[in-house]
Amino acid sequence: MIAGSRFAAAFLLCLAGAPASAAEGVPDFSGIWARTTFGFDLAASGPGPLRNLARRPNGTADAFRLVGDYNNPILQPWAAAVVKQHGAISLAGKSYPDLSNECRPLPPPYSLRIAQMQMLQEKDRITILYIQDHQFRRARLNATHPANPRPTWQGDSVAHYEGDTLVIDTVGIRTRPDSMIDLYGTPHTPALHVIERYRLIDGTAAREAQENSEREYGRPTTEPVYVEANDRRKGLQVQFMVEDSGAFTTAWKSGVTYRRSTEPEWIEIACAENINDYYGGSTATVPRADKPDF
Repeated sequence: MIAGSRFAAAFLLCLAGAPASAAEGVPDFSGIWARTTFGFDLAASGPGPLRNLARRPNGTADAFRLVGDYNNPILQPWAAAVVKQHGAISLAGKSYPDLSNECRPLPPPYSLRIAQMQMLQEKDRITILYIQDHQFRRARLNATHPANPRPTWQGDSVAHYEGDTLVIDTVGIRTRPDSMIDLYGTPHTPALHVIERYRLIDGTAAREAQENSEREYGRPTTEPVYVEANDRRKGLQVQFMVEDSGAFTTAWKSGVTYRRSTEPEWIEIACAENINDYYGGSTATVPRADKPDF
């Protein structure tokens, strides 16, 4: 972590100008939002995300042993095998290559694992800033995807408002070895399609949603929690749908809930690719040229 640069988000806000919601009567999602867990909500019924099979003595998911349920029927056989392999590595006390520990961009819905985020509602686009690694996403408002979008790490996103709900639709997410969409290394293919729906909910409902998530995942032990337990202000609910004909047997749904952050501004948390191979306990070879190019 590198602490110090607190002006980045404020600078971007100045560039963005006043939120579009003020003039257009759409919901105002401004401010910094925070989560108290890293996982996705489990489905009450129907197809849903993977559950961690490794549990702590108190019954919550063990964040240091990430064993995704490879028997979940949403997984195609090859995807189930990948998840099972990751779980075996984690049970052995090691870490597998992960977009987060490799300091790479997180695509949706994996980006929802990040503890804090801020949304800029501009006239023609939505920009979402994340506290981790200077990551951000942009979605063009009232636009359509190109016929053949150029694959990028966070995909091509378009957005529109449906009453009190912001809908973000993302396709064209680039793949690489170890591409994944969750904590368990669940893989995806270029066919990945994610639809997110953001809306404000009652403060009591938001608190209950986060408490339910904590009963499944427990609170993180490696970083602070940026939510005040008794805060009664409205929360931000994100419901999302995932489909990928190359990795999943069916479309599935989940969600996460944010509440107002206790931090009025956030510090800089920076991660960069380097020679440290954190999940292998070794160092990587630094690229070099045998002949200078200058």
